Formats: sequence, structure tokens, C-alpha cells
Amino acid sequence: MNISNVAPTDEIIMSKIYIIRGEKVMLDRDLAQLYGVETKQLKRQVKRNIERFPKDFMFELSDQELRDWRSQFGTSNDGDKMGLRYTPMAFTEQGVAQLSSVLNSPLAIKVNIQIIRIFTKMREMWLTHKDILLKLEELENKVAGHDREIQVIFDYLKELLNPPQPPRRRIGFNVKDED
Repeated sequence: MNISNVAPTDEIIMSKIYIIRGEKVMLDRDLAQLYGVETKQLKRQVKRNIERFPKDFMFELSDQELRDWRSQFGTSNDGDKMGLRYTPMAFTEQGVAQLSSVLNSPLAIKVNIQIIRIFTKMREMWLTHKDILLKLEELENKVAGHDREIQVIFDYLKELLNPPQPPRRRIGFNVKDED
């Protein structure tokens, strides 16, 4: 558990963001550690304020999702729950933002703001890369099928640079063959 009042680095926070159900989420135990509280305290506060956490803000992992998540860490013991007594809660970006309304310690607020900024940066990076990929695909579609046309253009350019020489009139004496 992180008891200090020092906010974690961005890298530590980013390492605790997972993709589950196609969503970027953070698990209750990681958030509790970052906020400097016990996991059961975080879960208790969420359950007391459950109306603030609709399914698109927070969900509990299914048994299969928990097994998949654990397999990312190379644990082979099926009985091992990595110290988990209960199925973890996964919080989306909106759920993490909502946690600030139920956890009011100065560290929780500070870390919460930092987490939201990281989620925002990640979304901006994704959108930037998405725009670049769309532009490349658009360019590829414009150029596809034009190979022959481009080759014709190059052939014409070569002709302009090296125009064919008209036949030259021969200069000099013509010697006629004598029979």
C-alpha cells in the first residue's frame, strides 16, 4: 500500500491501465494503492455510492476476465487469485473521475487529477494516430490502380528529356557503285 503523500509517476499510473471489454480501465486494488487507501475501503465507498457508478463507469470482472487478466502476469496456479479475495472492480475513465467524489483525501484528489490527465493524453495520442492512419489509407486508395498511368507519365517525361533525333541528311560525296 502507498501511504506516502507523494503522487506516483505517470509511468506507474500508465502501467496500471488495462484493456478489458475493449475499454481502458483501472482495477480497484491499483487505484486503492495509488490513493493510499485499502482496497476494501475503496470498495466500501463505491458500494455506499453505487448510484454514482453506472455500468459504463464501473463493472466487476467476470471469472473469465479475471483468468485472462491474471494470465498476463504469468501466474500458472489456478487457485492463486494474486491476493484477490473478491472479483475486482474495473473503473473506466469516467469511473475514475467519479471516485474523486467519494474519496476526499488530499492525496486521492491529487492522484485522481493526474490519472484523468493521463487518460486524456492517451485519448489524444490515439486520435492523432488514428488521423494519420486514415490519411495514409486515403492516399493509398487514391494511388492504388494508377501504377500504369504513372508509368506512362514517366515514359513521356523521359521522352521530353531525351527527344528522338530526326534522321539527318547525309553530307558528303555519294559514291556510286560501278558495275
